[in-house]
Amino acid sequence: MTAHKGQRSFPELLELARRLGASDAAHVAPSGICIEDELAGLCVEPQCENFGASANCPPHVLGPNGFRELLKIYSQAVVFKLEVPSSILFSPVERLEVFALLQEIAAGVEQAAIKIGQTRSKGFAGNCCKVLFCSDHPRCRVLHEGGKCRNPHLARPSMSGFGINVSKLMEAAGWPLKIAGEKTVDTSTGTLCGLILIG
Repeated sequence: MTAHKGQRSFPELLELARRLGASDAAHVAPSGICIEDELAGLCVEPQCENFGASANCPPHVLGPNGFRELLKIYSQAVVFKLEVPSSILFSPVERLEVFALLQEIAAGVEQAAIKIGQTRSKGFAGNCCKVLFCSDHPRCRVLHEGGKCRNPHLARPSMSGFGINVSKLMEAAGWPLKIAGEKTVDTSTGTLCGLILIG
């Protein structure tokens, strides 16, 4: 598709993200996506409990340098957010449901973009897909069996492993970042983000 046609598709994709459950969605330029090696390094030290658990988490993803190269082939992106009460974000069960929704929205918008001709579109979200969608299986099928993902329609790579700076991504979208506070869990909210590269 031409850039003009791609731009015409944005209202449709933004509205879809909202219908799927996003609090809001916006168009951002890939140049507004800030990648920091140090942020991706937090997956390793202190090591995330999900490190190596899925094909969508480090060390099995492109990492910051690979993502920088990937961005070069895109000229458009969609970012969406979920505004979530802190009581849910600090709940061991409910928080996983929210992260699952985050992944589902990213996957849904990605697939919709592909259907309208943006065939290189790729979605990114948060948390580990193994924990969110395959917790009842001992291992990731892709990593340990060389098989197909059990949930290709849902599971998307975690933005953390690429070093995506979420606060700057929010800034690029024109949104204030809300960080959930455990000490104000009864009153505060936090913001989660997902990203879809469109192309």
